Amino acid sequence: MKDFRNIKMPKDAGWLIPGLQIKRWFALILFGTVLMTLGVLIIVDVRPIFYLMEFVKKVAMNVSTEWVAFAVVMFGAAIFFKGWQKTNLSMLEGIDNDAVLESLYRKRKLNRGPKVVAIGGGTGLSMLLKGIKNITNNITAVVTVGDDGGSSGRLREEMGILPPGDIRNCIAALADDEDLVTKLFQYRFKSGEGLEGHSFGNLFLTALCSITGNMVRAVQESSNVLSIRGRVLPSTLDDMKLVAELEDGRVIHGESNIPEAHGKIKRLFTDPKKCKALPEVITAIKNADLIILGPGSLYTSVTPNLLIPEISEEIAKSKAKKIYVCNIMTQPGETDNYSVSDHLNALIKHAGYKNIIDAVLVNDYLPEKLADKYQLANSYPVKLDFENVKKMDVKIFSKKLIEDSREGLVRHSSHRVARAVYYWYRRSQKMGKNGIFGQ
Repeated sequence: MKDFRNIKMPKDAGWLIPGLQIKRWFALILFGTVLMTLGVLIIVDVRPIFYLMEFVKKVAMNVSTEWVAFAVVMFGAAIFFKGWQKTNLSMLEGIDNDAVLESLYRKRKLNRGPKVVAIGGGTGLSMLLKGIKNITNNITAVVTVGDDGGSSGRLREEMGILPPGDIRNCIAALADDEDLVTKLFQYRFKSGEGLEGHSFGNLFLTALCSITGNMVRAVQESSNVLSIRGRVLPSTLDDMKLVAELEDGRVIHGESNIPEAHGKIKRLFTDPKKCKALPEVITAIKNADLIILGPGSLYTSVTPNLLIPEISEEIAKSKAKKIYVCNIMTQPGETDNYSVSDHLNALIKHAGYKNIIDAVLVNDYLPEKLADKYQLANSYPVKLDFENVKKMDVKIFSKKLIEDSREGLVRHSSHRVARAVYYWYRRSQKMGKNGIFGQ
């Protein structure tokens, strides 16, 4: 989107920028003013049209028609723009004109963006949302509710509510005043009996949940207060807990315990076994233009949403474009030695449908030297095994997705990921119309 503030033009002329839907109302005001004036003149028997026509006839007999037309247009334009200028000054006195224009332009443009459903949890989903909100306002973030550790786990156990941590992160990511809200929501109490270790955002959502009656209402109300773009929805309202069966036969209960078991995961399931999807989530998937899975912890952030049968089934049935944003580094204790195809196989296996993914977005750039902390933690770049992925009938789309780092850190850039996803979406739309998809 072009920044109109860099275009040199009179400030008032900024209101003529296409897409603001303001020019039509100025025209309507002008037309109404003309009609009212004519009506008043007729009431007082001035007969404006008759005298105007007589005057035009006399002028036309003595002056060139072109000059008359030019004079009338210029006179009318001068009056109109003078009135417009004064109106603006009166209405917008004390208001940042550029900020108002940018806000209107951005809102109109983003409201016409694609309907996006982003599915995941943890920091991966909130990272993605920070970038996607600059492309569209039509965002539904579907968040896993399997978290049982830290502040969220304590509130879940003591208050009997859905874990608010991942939901809090997504609300902060979609907020207009992202930096301030993030600092407030992520503020963690360092002392205080019962408060130590809790984040303000978790307590805020817990209080709203008690007032409104459920987490969905609490999220809606907090979203209104914080003016977020899009909406955040828990994948289920059931008290869902994660259970992992490892290849060595062990069964691990609890999301926070699964990575700590340091075993290869054979399968993941939920307790209770069949959780019911939130109806609003199913509706969002049905209406989606684009469905994004990941990035994030494969087994504890992304896959848990697909363990809800209704969600997996609806994604499989959806005509939306579907893309998985693959992790860049393996996660110790969860995806050790995993390649891109291993990530895809895990998602498809647990969802129970092959057509939940059209394409996979992978990072194609790494720092020359990775930070030592990755090797110390046994975390390595996820290998892209082209042939195995192609056999799965999943298209590969690669871009530089990480932030620039002199320290050799590998972190997703929210803007690069969002731009890459949107570019793929637009390209796949065009190719789809021609009967071609991907490459």
